[in-house]
Amino acid sequence: MARVIIFGSMNMDLSIECDRMPQAGETLSGHDFITNPGGKGANQAVAASRLGASVGMIAAVGADGFGNELVATLEAVGVDCTKVTRSSETSTGVAIIVRSAGDNRIVLSAGANHLLSSEDVVRALHAVAEPGDVFLTQGECDAEATLAGLHEAHSMGLYTILNPAPARPMPDEAWADVDLVCLNETECELMCGICPTDEEGCLKAASRLQELGVRSVVITLGSEGSIGFEAAGDKPVRVGAHKVEIVDTTAAGDTYIGALAAGHAAGMSLVESMAWGSAASALTVGKLGAQQAIPTAAEVEATGWKCCS
Repeated sequence: MARVIIFGSMNMDLSIECDRMPQAGETLSGHDFITNPGGKGANQAVAASRLGASVGMIAAVGADGFGNELVATLEAVGVDCTKVTRSSETSTGVAIIVRSAGDNRIVLSAGANHLLSSEDVVRALHAVAEPGDVFLTQGECDAEATLAGLHEAHSMGLYTILNPAPARPMPDEAWADVDLVCLNETECELMCGICPTDEEGCLKAASRLQELGVRSVVITLGSEGSIGFEAAGDKPVRVGAHKVEIVDTTAAGDTYIGALAAGHAAGMSLVESMAWGSAASALTVGKLGAQQAIPTAAEVEATGWKCCS
């Protein structure tokens, strides 16, 4: 089976619950403070691994306690961390998360996540990847290194997935290196200028991205599920969201993305991978924390959920 190679962020999440979000200049009492391994890249690596994929991580952490814990956590779920750099030049990335009523606000300190250069990523890819593997990346690492990774992976014959979160402008020519882009409504508007508030808007956004060179597009719509476009001109496929009690949404999106990557590596169709991701992310929001909330393949299968529509 194809491997999933992820170039992405590794952060230690420092998370606290409060009854409501604080206003500017306001101090509130909080509770249920937790520290939890996170970062979009690492979360997606955990999700892909727990859902059955063989996963390799390309990343950087500080030579500190947080970095040691992050690497150990990934290794514990079977992720290959031989290409995770440990640096004494900077600290491990940190995310400060405020939780309230199932919602969250996040502030990031990138730390070592911006350490790896384009050359570092390309070198690591040639050491661990083979044609037919899946390459997945996001927006929390150095922009030039991310684009270089996409270009090299595409040139090597990998299936490339981009999750532009946080979203930032990309050169038009870079989109040709993206086989699948998965983004939410806000990210979609920032990336292509179209906010997909309904199916017609999703179609316009997907068409615009495909005109730029992307092959497939998945737009996540929160409680409305997700909509996918396999190729330009294809009929869209819809996958519904499961109605569950929400405890913490921190890693829901990352779980969905990890499922897309694992599904493709396992030979699933796009809509099958989307359904897999919808079920997995529904389980994730029912637990507190990031990586510790991500389910295994067995847990997803045990639900019996089918969500294609």
